Amino acid sequence: MSLNGPILCIDDDDDDQYLIRQALTQLALPNQIISLTDGQQALDFLLATQERPFLILCDINMPLLNGLELRRKVNASDYLRKKSIPFVFLTTTASEYSVEEAYRESVQGFYQKATTYEALQRQIRLIVEYWQSCLHPNRRLWSGQ
Repeated sequence: MSLNGPILCIDDDDDDQYLIRQALTQLALPNQIISLTDGQQALDFLLATQERPFLILCDINMPLLNGLELRRKVNASDYLRKKSIPFVFLTTTASEYSVEEAYRESVQGFYQKATTYEALQRQIRLIVEYWQSCLHPNRRLWSGQ
C-alpha cells in the first residue's frame, strides 16, 4: 500500500461515482482518484499498472464482473495479492449473503452506502483515515510513504 497511490472507485452508477469523488476531493488528499465502471475494467487496470493503489472502494452489483467476482480474481492473482491493496466494499444493497461472501474473500471492509451526502462523507473519511494510519505489509515506513 502506498499512501500516495491512487484511490480506485469502482461503481457503475454515475451519481454514486460523483458523490464518492466529491467526498474524496473534500478530504484534500494527494491521491489521484480513478473512477472505473465495472469489475472487468478495474481488473484490467490493476493487472496493467505497476502502481500500488492506496485503496479500492468497490460496489458489489455491477455489469460484466461484479464486486465479489473482482475480489475473487484479485485473490487468485499472485501479482495482485502481493500488492496487498486494501479492498473495501461500499455498496447500496447489502445482504447477509454478500457480507458473508465478501469476508470469505478476505475483504478489508464492507459498508452500506449512507443515505445522505453528509453521512457518506463521514463513512469515506473514516475509511481513508483508518488506512492512512494502519500498519500494512506494503507500507514503507522507512521511506516516508
